[in-house]
Amino acid sequence: MIHKLVIAGLLAATSLPAAALEDPYMRRAEAVLKRQPIIDGHNDWPGALRGSFGESWWQQDLKADSRSFKRPLMTDITRLHQGRVGGQFWSVYVPATVIGPQAVKATIEQIDIVRGFVAKYPADFELAGTAADIRRIQKTGKVASLLGVEGGSQIDNSLPVLRMYHALGVRYMTLTHTRHNDWADSANESPRPQPLTAYGKAVIREMNRIGMLVDLSHVSPATMKAVLAVTKAPVIYSHSSARGIADHVRNVPDDVLPLVKANGGVVMVTYVPGFINSARQAHEAARAGERQRLLALYIADLPRQGTAMADWDAKNPPPAVGIGDVADHITQVVKLAGIDHVGIGGDLDGIESTPTGLEGVETYPALIAELLRRGYSESQCEKIAGGNLLRAMEAAEKVATGMSGELPPDVKP
Repeated sequence: MIHKLVIAGLLAATSLPAAALEDPYMRRAEAVLKRQPIIDGHNDWPGALRGSFGESWWQQDLKADSRSFKRPLMTDITRLHQGRVGGQFWSVYVPATVIGPQAVKATIEQIDIVRGFVAKYPADFELAGTAADIRRIQKTGKVASLLGVEGGSQIDNSLPVLRMYHALGVRYMTLTHTRHNDWADSANESPRPQPLTAYGKAVIREMNRIGMLVDLSHVSPATMKAVLAVTKAPVIYSHSSARGIADHVRNVPDDVLPLVKANGGVVMVTYVPGFINSARQAHEAARAGERQRLLALYIADLPRQGTAMADWDAKNPPPAVGIGDVADHITQVVKLAGIDHVGIGGDLDGIESTPTGLEGVETYPALIAELLRRGYSESQCEKIAGGNLLRAMEAAEKVATGMSGELPPDVKP
């Protein structure tokens, strides 16, 4: 009877199925996340809301189950609480093809969405600017909300714009997205002789000075190493995994992981199926090749292209990807960088599909349960859930305090 009462109490608190909490690892995961809620490094919900609803996102009930929307989403307020999310870096993403003042305008519009839903739902969200803010807010049951600019082109080569983003709540900037910018190399294009220019180094210095985390997801390995050689503060990878497990350009090479450890940084392992599973990556490459073949073969015949592509898909289902794949990448980062240098950055609502079992923000306890099942201790899982990010953020804040008397750099791109 006592056991059944305990389970009933946990069900009321978590909204998880009874079968899940009968699993001792799930019960332990809930205990872990009660002490240290999830702090996720990257979620594209703001862009998904804008893409689905435009300005009418204000009229949507963001507590409703967004899986029932015409365009289903991976995030909503109810599921954030079910997933024990205590802190979230919301991505304010602008495509790398958008540059100049238009990129700045689009970024401000994305920032407005985050600040808008925080203001609309004050019982569920609160803006955070420091690690201390996150610690305080997560104890209240709210989601501490921070912003991440996903591409250095979004500052339009302007340090004043960078500083104004910081004033609006941005606490990291990804140095590139899928294209090089004027001062840093992306992983998705051929490397240039200088992966980080003098102006790029000035950007890093200014981010250190104001306390904005440097995010090395999306950048080339040479840019990673160049940044790690000059930054005074810990870096993060807001949504990247381990290249030693899946050889994808978006992942962190094995020889860089020890440098991240020396820097005090954190690799926040992502869920993107094609990044974390080599068979899935090969399938996606084959599918892209087939699409190009059909475009050339049936030029100007869109119906025939569609029919042929659907036939290929039916004959070539994508390889399965699951929670275990994500756990494998966490383990690889731990192996080469240490338990203090890994976190979680799901990239939810920025991807078309997820690993099975990690379909939305409500599923973080299942990932923690998998790690416990593999022999990770509860204290180690607390570090992975959010403790490591808090430590890196506090270290970056200390660097900024030490640089507070310095003037901004005067360097042109």
